[in-house]
Amino acid sequence: MTEETPGFEEKPDVPSGAASDDAAETAETPPAEEGTAAPAGDANQTDQSAGATSQSDQTRSALAERTADLQRLQAEYQNYRRRVERDRAAVKEVAVANLLGELLPVLDDIGRAREHGELVGGFKSVAESLETVVAKLGLQQFGKEGEPFDPTVHEALMHSYAPDVTETTCVAILQPGYRIGERTIRPARVAVAEPQPGAAPAQKEEESADEESGGPEEG
Repeated sequence: MTEETPGFEEKPDVPSGAASDDAAETAETPPAEEGTAAPAGDANQTDQSAGATSQSDQTRSALAERTADLQRLQAEYQNYRRRVERDRAAVKEVAVANLLGELLPVLDDIGRAREHGELVGGFKSVAESLETVVAKLGLQQFGKEGEPFDPTVHEALMHSYAPDVTETTCVAILQPGYRIGERTIRPARVAVAEPQPGAAPAQKEEESADEESGGPEEG
């Protein structure tokens, strides 16, 4: 009889090569967790890139809005400055016109004194100085005999008829007019003359008669 050793069991022989192959396969097979980690990293990078692009677009949009606001404010300021300068010039012109308007009677007295030969001595020097000052302020005198009557710058105080005029004409300047630039301070006060009624038709009849007869008769 064969004796059996108690507590000792025989194990089947396992080839040494099989264990080595199983270990190699286990080592070469990557863990499941490592295989799924790579796609997650790519997704995070994509999200970060998209977020950076969105933030950049928002920054550019905000910059464009601020630039437009700045340009609009600058244009409004330029318009405001031009309007203020224009108003300031208009106020100055009105103030100068009001001041010179108060001096017109004095200038009229100087003119009458000059016409009568009374502008002599110290009075002449003062008068000439005053006329120089008002000229520097832009005051201009207008109104001459023989010029056509213009109701926008002339005020007719006397009216008559004259055979030697072909239109309403200023035949006498009673008071000269004054202006500053395009602003009329006082119209020229004049005496006007109109063509003699019936004179023009008579002249036309004479011309028609001359044409029918072949011209004026020779002496």
